[in-house]
Amino acid sequence: MSHYTSQIMHVGIDTRLTYYRTGGISTYMRRLVSALEVIDSHNDYTIFQSRKAATSIADRFKTAKLWTPCHHRIERLALSVELARFGLDILHSPDFIPPLRGARKHVITVHDLTFLHYPQHLTEEARHYYNDQIQAAVKQANHILADSNATKIDLINMLRVPAEKITVHMLGVDEQFCPLDVDILEAQRQKHQLPEQYILFVGTFEPRKNILGLLQAYKHLLADLPDAPPIVLVGRRGWLFDETMQNIRDLNLGDRILWRENIDDSDLPAVYNLASVLVLPSFYEGFGFPALEAMACGTVPIVSNRSSLPEVVGDVGLQINPDDIDALKEAVQKAITDTDWRVHQQELGLERAKQFRWETTAQIALSVYQAVGAAI
Repeated sequence: MSHYTSQIMHVGIDTRLTYYRTGGISTYMRRLVSALEVIDSHNDYTIFQSRKAATSIADRFKTAKLWTPCHHRIERLALSVELARFGLDILHSPDFIPPLRGARKHVITVHDLTFLHYPQHLTEEARHYYNDQIQAAVKQANHILADSNATKIDLINMLRVPAEKITVHMLGVDEQFCPLDVDILEAQRQKHQLPEQYILFVGTFEPRKNILGLLQAYKHLLADLPDAPPIVLVGRRGWLFDETMQNIRDLNLGDRILWRENIDDSDLPAVYNLASVLVLPSFYEGFGFPALEAMACGTVPIVSNRSSLPEVVGDVGLQINPDDIDALKEAVQKAITDTDWRVHQQELGLERAKQFRWETTAQIALSVYQAVGAAI
């Protein structure tokens, strides 16, 4: 996407989701807007937020409030009506689904196709919202941004999207994720009652994340290493949580599993720093922020060898088949017992994390706006 247009475009970015949710896609929206404010003083932008949002996510760009709620059954039609008065050249929909007509040209971001791969791991509401509309969305879009090559390949294979219609832009890592001073770490250890050593999982507690597989591998590990560090599970409850909890109770791991729900985002860097290893054995990830955040904090990642995760970690840490409990157990055992290897991997992870910058993400998005705008 190397075309450039000197005309001033009016670009809209739909960030209504930031009112309803934190994490993943909302983080992407916030950081994309912030980075675009730094790198693009040529075009005009309007950042659309929910009418219920109390604060603006933009500093320099114009903002506008919209009444249409996210994921509503008539969202695409209602949004089209609301956006008509803005006269947008380009509308970027970072949450997959564009309105029927919100601008002269449409750009969408597809983060992953979890809902097609693993429909059983989603709520019925989410499954219907995405599954019923993704085909129309990718067809309508003038161009598609994808978080990884894995998602690009899925779009081509599962939805028959032409390769030239997709541009990959890997996401960035926030500056707060970095090695921290001992004093800060000790204060955070006390605050969250964290042990001296622990195996860390960060993410939503839902079946797609394969927490049960991690804990089954951990039970095998305890047979070989009875004094292995406990597992700390950090995140929020998700879909089918009660079913997951019952399966976990059946493992009888007791106080070897420490739940830490709703830890503030500002405290997460310390939680990564203090961990011996991060394990993200997901069946599928659109990007996998925890693996990147762990590397940026100097913590070794163990991840699945599926979807986008190999693209994020590269040669750092270990990759396992998430269905292979023995392989997962062996990987965790190596990470907590082989100190020389772990220290070397920590250094490699810090270097790799430097490659992931939000400015680069935004620069690629801007190049797509320019190429799409040149055809107006």
